[in-house]
Amino acid sequence: MTHSKHTEHVSITLKHSSIGRPYKQKLYLQSLGLRKLHQTVTHPRTPQVLGLIEKVKHLVQVRFQ
Repeated sequence: MTHSKHTEHVSITLKHSSIGRPYKQKLYLQSLGLRKLHQTVTHPRTPQVLGLIEKVKHLVQVRFQ
């Protein structure tokens, strides 16, 4: 099976601790699958994922692939 549409991905790395951050920011990080410092996860580049990244952009490093 071949896909005619190539999905772009985004790599997200947790660079700053969530300790002392508001509860909602901790939930956003958990939703992205980030638990430990310097942990990197890859997600498809969707509006939902980009919205979560926007909420915690000061805690993460983002690379678009």
